[in-house]
Amino acid sequence: MADDDITLDLDRVALRVLAHPMRIALLNRLRQQGPATVRQLAAHFELDSGAASYHLRRLAAGGLIEEDTERGTKRDRWWRARHRISMHDPAVSPGAAENRAYAQALALADGESLRRAAAEVVPLLPDEWFGVSAFMSDMLHLTPGELDAMKGELAGVIERYRVRERTEGAERVAVRLQMFPLLDEDT
Repeated sequence: MADDDITLDLDRVALRVLAHPMRIALLNRLRQQGPATVRQLAAHFELDSGAASYHLRRLAAGGLIEEDTERGTKRDRWWRARHRISMHDPAVSPGAAENRAYAQALALADGESLRRAAAEVVPLLPDEWFGVSAFMSDMLHLTPGELDAMKGELAGVIERYRVRERTEGAERVAVRLQMFPLLDEDT
């Protein structure tokens, strides 16, 4: 991945490709762990290698991943992410069906990722890291304008930490943020 390939603004084609939670999970794994083979990814996600291969081909067709030609053979192909970050603002085309399908798939993929973290990461976290981790849930009463302003402020904070120089002792940290109205009259 080249330095200029950090962010990809998702277009309608990419949104359609990512409207499946397994594709989001595969893309995130390639971004976090680096290049991998179909076999490795299939084993990690407990998938049939044919299904993993299908999803990887769809991700490649959407411009999200590419074959890593410096590794492997024709029989054992390696895949890598083309971008570290995907950006999408549903306000650009709020009525597009792709927006909602992508958001649903993202929520499902994040849910599965959190399930894995609860089973595999949280029990093994050193006290130093567990003590500063955040597992929070809250409910606020906001207008659409207030929610949009909060989204912008939080995105700015995350960006500030993302672009800074890596410091000694730094580890990869998952940051997930979901903000949406509950549409429940009892709130």
